[in-house]
Amino acid sequence: MTRKDKIRVLIVDDSAIARDMIARGLSRDPSIEVVGKASDAWSARDKIVMLHPDVITVDVEMPGMDGIEFIRRLLPQYPVPVIIVSAVTLEGSRRALEAMQAGAMDIVAKPEAGRPEGLSMMIGELAERIREAAGADMNKLTRHAVQRQEPVPSAAPAGPARTRRRQIIAIGASTGGTGVLNDIIPQFPHDMPGVVVVQHMPPVFTRMFAESLDRLSGVDVKEAVSGDLVRPGLVLIAPGDFQMTVHRKEGRLVVQCRPGEKVSGHRPSVDVLFSSVALAAGERAVGVLLTGMGRDGADGLLEMRRSGARCLAQDEESSVVFGMPKEAWDNGAAEELVSTGNLTSTILRSLA
Repeated sequence: MTRKDKIRVLIVDDSAIARDMIARGLSRDPSIEVVGKASDAWSARDKIVMLHPDVITVDVEMPGMDGIEFIRRLLPQYPVPVIIVSAVTLEGSRRALEAMQAGAMDIVAKPEAGRPEGLSMMIGELAERIREAAGADMNKLTRHAVQRQEPVPSAAPAGPARTRRRQIIAIGASTGGTGVLNDIIPQFPHDMPGVVVVQHMPPVFTRMFAESLDRLSGVDVKEAVSGDLVRPGLVLIAPGDFQMTVHRKEGRLVVQCRPGEKVSGHRPSVDVLFSSVALAAGERAVGVLLTGMGRDGADGLLEMRRSGARCLAQDEESSVVFGMPKEAWDNGAAEELVSTGNLTSTILRSLA
């Protein structure tokens, strides 16, 4: 790979130690070139103009102008993919999600103190996210704060709950997926069949994301724990760093969340979730694969389709990264490619 082919990265963090740590780690990746470092938003703005980075990493906690305000001001002028690199704390997670709603593309958690292996894991995750972000279409990324949407009334096209054939909706997403989920879940009617979701996201952030969606939605949304029932009116978000599966127990669907190896490069993995839903629910399920790089979910969605489930994928025009949905279309898993604006109505029609 020539220098010209490398992904040009600017690191923005008020901590000199963090800047150097991230720069040294990323510089070992042959696909990435760290072209600059900045300690605050003002310095970062000047270096963006001068260096033309392909991707920017930003800490949300910075003096003067914080990362959230920086993103809000930056993206309308310079539509560069931004990845949040934030401490795993409740406040850090909350602010990182605000940054996502302002237009950041992804989140990577800083390593916890006392975990020497955490740094190399974080650098590897960040490098992967940078490669994903570099291939994203910024024109399709949500750039405005999420506005509360009115839930779709229970008289939506799905019909009364007692007439619905489908019992569970399984959704998988990666890069750009938080914006789509923020769009569609608040539109779900209060009696929506149980929903299970894998969104590639670190621990703690998944809980904050679930709480944020819960405030926006007419359905209940929570981070899943083992033993949760899949029931109407409840959306379960897979916890970061756990694999979530669905099982049938005494005639009811129950989730399990367990540590385990990464599958298709991820934990939680969409493939793991979809494969379990294919076994547990078969034709009584709907599978939906959203925007993201790679192919996580494509094979699991194919298993769902072969088991009789209704299977959908996001279309290229509305996908920030048309990787995962494209793989599901190419392997025959997805019956239909659907735009973001039509996803909720299409899911509801698929329930009958």
